[in-house]
Amino acid sequence: MYLIIFIFFMGLSWLVSHTLKTKFEKYSREPLMSGLTGKDIAEKMLRDNGITDVRVLSAQGVLTDHYDPRTKTVNLSEAVYHGHSVASAAVAAHECGHAVQHATAYQWLTFRSNMVPVVQFGSRWSQWILFAGILMLSLSQMFQSVGYIVLLIGVVLFSLTTIFAFVTLPVEYNASARALAWLDSTGLASGEEHEHAKDALKWAARTYVVAALSSLATLLYYIWLILGKRD
Repeated sequence: MYLIIFIFFMGLSWLVSHTLKTKFEKYSREPLMSGLTGKDIAEKMLRDNGITDVRVLSAQGVLTDHYDPRTKTVNLSEAVYHGHSVASAAVAAHECGHAVQHATAYQWLTFRSNMVPVVQFGSRWSQWILFAGILMLSLSQMFQSVGYIVLLIGVVLFSLTTIFAFVTLPVEYNASARALAWLDSTGLASGEEHEHAKDALKWAARTYVVAALSSLATLLYYIWLILGKRD
């Protein structure tokens, strides 16, 4: 069953990631009528929202764009930072959407940030503890009780990563909504440009949906395993 779950979500993840890459390649070739770069878009959105303590930086890699609340920096991949495309505008505005969330104390972003330390601990140790629990349960009767307890601890730790994955969804969708609303209100991406920016961000958000569902399916498998062993 675990193998079936793994293969299904691996295939779904590849499909969504491949579509996202295709969409961004397409919209990266579509020049923005305003001629602004991703850096220009980001700095303007920050100014328009009264945010003066966040820097816009260039980061190495592809689709490595992110907002870091610890350093208050919007980090844009080189293609987005220097790009004049619809894709660059969409990504830059989305990352600034996170900066606006941070500045306005958006509840889901605050909740996710507070979860980071415990989630890091859970993700680091849950797989090892789950493996140890499954191993104990499969050895002999004398390890059954201890194995069940160890497996239960692993499930609790793994559930933290699942909760985190689902908490991430409103954070990402809200950042995109803020980005698209701002792009439309300023006229920097309207009409067809706005629709293409929306399409790009929609597929980016779907990668988080797949990750959350995959984590939930895995969690349910481990819960089923515990219940099966108890029976």
